[in-house]
Amino acid sequence: MSLRTLRIATRASRLALWQAEFVANQLEAPDLDVQLVHVTTTGDQVTGAPLSGLGGVGVFTREIQQAVLDNRADVAVHSLKDLPTVPVAGIQLAAVPVRAAPWDALVLPSGSTRLCVELRDLPPAARVGTGSLRRRAQILHVRPDLQFQDVRGNVDTRLRKLDEGAYDALVLAEAGLDRLGLADRITVRLTPPDIFPAVGQGALGLECRGDDRFTAERLRRISDVATFAAVTAERQVLNWLRAGCHAPVGVAVTINAETMSLEAVVLSGDGKQRLYARHSGQLAEPNALGEAVADDLLRQGAAPLIAGAAAN
Repeated sequence: MSLRTLRIATRASRLALWQAEFVANQLEAPDLDVQLVHVTTTGDQVTGAPLSGLGGVGVFTREIQQAVLDNRADVAVHSLKDLPTVPVAGIQLAAVPVRAAPWDALVLPSGSTRLCVELRDLPPAARVGTGSLRRRAQILHVRPDLQFQDVRGNVDTRLRKLDEGAYDALVLAEAGLDRLGLADRITVRLTPPDIFPAVGQGALGLECRGDDRFTAERLRRISDVATFAAVTAERQVLNWLRAGCHAPVGVAVTINAETMSLEAVVLSGDGKQRLYARHSGQLAEPNALGEAVADDLLRQGAAPLIAGAAAN
């Protein structure tokens, strides 16, 4: 039997490699030779500036997608929360495997003895490390006294800075910590109604060329129908709001058999204003559900909040 090579484009960070290797293991088959292709993205090259200063959208995905378009790779593996909702010509989102935990996590310095079971237990004016406008706005809505500092770099770098005293607390994605074997660093899981996750958080997005039927078929074998429907609804909220993946928008989906409920929040950058919407719909019609939630938020005044946050 002749082997067909399937090349996976991935960033070279420890977390990105974990994700790519996970996908490679899922795709493993007697007729496939799965290889990883390392790609450096704009977000990897420029580590000293906030993501918003780099244009924000697509800084971790553009070069990986280009590697697929240029036929240097066949599959692009993304953290789905980093993947813009605007389609790229010649690329299709072919699969989304089973999702990991979508929640954010609050992490205290190693060895901390402070009792902390929720955001409200942080000391007054505590310094919180996060570069996410969505996280900042939601945390400020709960704790307007907290101070924020931008944090860039891989997970290990961020934790090292936390332990060295750069911050009093750090906010990271639970899925990333869990995938790296660092779940024991989680102090508090941040969940609704206080903190809603980013669109697609905890999920992986697998892309291939639009005309590559072989690769698309292999990717669909490892896709999860419910997860794909959930993230499709979430991404349609962002798309309908005309908001980028770094906008102050949070979402959460609950699936029950053939139906799902979608909740979403939009906040002002300072966290003082917060809009909320919740709708239910069919698992088979995720775009309609996302549009219904987004329309509700737009009627409440979401557009100026999103525009104002992007301008600051």
